[in-house]
Order: sequence, then structure tokens, then C-alpha cells
Amino acid sequence: MGLFDKIKNAFSKNNKEVEKYDVGLEKTRREFISKLGNLSKKYKFLDDDYFEELENILIMADIGVNTVMNFVDKLKHRVSSEKITDVNYMKDLIIDELFIMYVGNNIINSKINFSNNGPTVILMVGVNGVGKTTTIAKLAYNLKNDGKKVLLVAADTFRAGAIEQIKSWADNIDVDILTTNSKDPSSVVFDGVKKAKDEAYDVVLIDTAGRLQNKVNLMQELAKINKVIKMHIPDAPHETLLVIDATTGQNGISQAKSFMEITDISGIVLTKLDGTAKGGIVLAIKEEIGIPVKFVGLGEKIDDLEKFDIEKYIYGLFKDL
Repeated sequence: MGLFDKIKNAFSKNNKEVEKYDVGLEKTRREFISKLGNLSKKYKFLDDDYFEELENILIMADIGVNTVMNFVDKLKHRVSSEKITDVNYMKDLIIDELFIMYVGNNIINSKINFSNNGPTVILMVGVNGVGKTTTIAKLAYNLKNDGKKVLLVAADTFRAGAIEQIKSWADNIDVDILTTNSKDPSSVVFDGVKKAKDEAYDVVLIDTAGRLQNKVNLMQELAKINKVIKMHIPDAPHETLLVIDATTGQNGISQAKSFMEITDISGIVLTKLDGTAKGGIVLAIKEEIGIPVKFVGLGEKIDDLEKFDIEKYIYGLFKDL
């Protein structure tokens, strides 16, 4: 029994556990799997034409050109070394190798790094339009349901309407929020982290401005924010999560690389994964920038932000194959 068969058997017994991945990856699965399935019908032999078409299918799923080239080279090596000739066997081999590519030899930590001493500080970054503020609300909702006392800090003092938007979300999900009239985000963060520490909050979620046009200004701003956080909690922030819109495809990878030049990123939140047929971006993120995806957005509802699970992702992507 192959790796995917084991995953499939495990989740078929408890389909409820993987339902959101199943539904959320439907667009990608419909495009991706039909093309992979046709490969085994179209080709009788594992020749150069087969691998070239496979490359195109993987690139169209937004796995990324460099990642795809490396992946197909590994496939060819395995086909040669194991003397594989059956085209139909390739489906299982592709799934196994994609799983191995994501996991590698590393322990993939997709969980939040909670502090054992005082509030856990989570800094949220990302360009405007990726759904950062909505994601913060969804994450706050999840944490609240896990029994955490959550404080939102509205430190995006740049975008018009940002504070009103996050305040509206805080009211809707019934969590506390700190806002001020200050235009200095560092001042807002200083007050927010102090309040969290003084009033024994479990988690602080900090919204930040989402502009990349001037990297120098943003770098200085984030450096200052990190500095004032450490005045209250020396080992914070415990997480800096970058929010990326999955529908932007490879542009999201470029955003990630730009933010990595500016500040330390500990994890990715991938929004709108249900809204794209290019869900392979999850694999590209891991391969090209080496940062774990920690959460994925699989719908518009408040409870549609899911902790990322590679086995559920692989199942949702390939269940119909």
C-alpha cells in the first residue's frame, strides 16, 4: 500500500475531519486531477513527451517552474533506478514524491509557538488586499474558541478604514481590542503589549500596515515595532505570520521573498485557497522560501481558517485520482 492509500484510508473512515480541505481544494482538484488522469490514458510509455506534459500540468497548478524542474528530475531518477515502466503507477509515485518534497527530512512545525511565560505575541504582516484583517479576526475567533483570552491591537495606522474594520470584527467575535488616536504604530503596539501583560491576556494579535512600495520605511517601522514589543516581553514576538492571497499565485512568492528581506517570518497564512485552481502554491512556498504554511483559508465564513495539515492537503488535492 502506497503512502497516499494510507492517507486516503485514514480519512475515508472519518470524512468529517477533512471535509473543509475536500471542499476548499475542489477547484484545484478538478483542474489538476483531470489532467493527471488523462496523462495515463494518453501515453503508453514514460518518454520525454510524458514528462514534458507533466511539467506543464504541475506549472499550471502554480507549483513554480524551478520547483517543478527539480521535482521532475527526481521522478525521472526514481523511474530509472526502480526500472518503472507502467504509466498507471506514476500517479501514486507523483503523490508520494510531492509529499516527500514538502516534508523532506525536516520536522514541519505548523503550530503556533505559544509562550510559556506571559502573553504570546503574534505580529501579522502582508500587503493590502490579501485579507490580512479578516484573517486576524478568524485567527482570533479560533483562539478564543480554544479558551484563550485574546487582545487585538490595531497598529495599521496607515490604511484608511483599517482601524474601523478591525474594530468591527472585534465587536462581531466579541474579543477585546486596543485602538488609539496615535498615528505612530509603535506607540499603539507599546500600549497594546503593556495592556496584554498587565491584564494577563493569553494572546496578542497585532495588525500592521500592508505596504511594500517603500521597503526601507516598512523595514524601519517593523524594526521599531519589534523593539517596543521586546521592551515588555524580551522573547517576543513569538510569531511573525505573513498573509498571502493564494489567488495571486507566484506573485505571492515574490511578496514572501520581499518581506523576508525586511523582517523574520516564522510562518505563512495562505488565504482564499478555495478560490483558486492553483492550489499547488502550498508546495512552491515550502520549496522556494522554506517557511511553513501554518494556516489556510478555505472559505469566507469566520470558522473557515484551518490549521495547515499536509496529509489533509494531499488528500483534498488527490482524493479523486
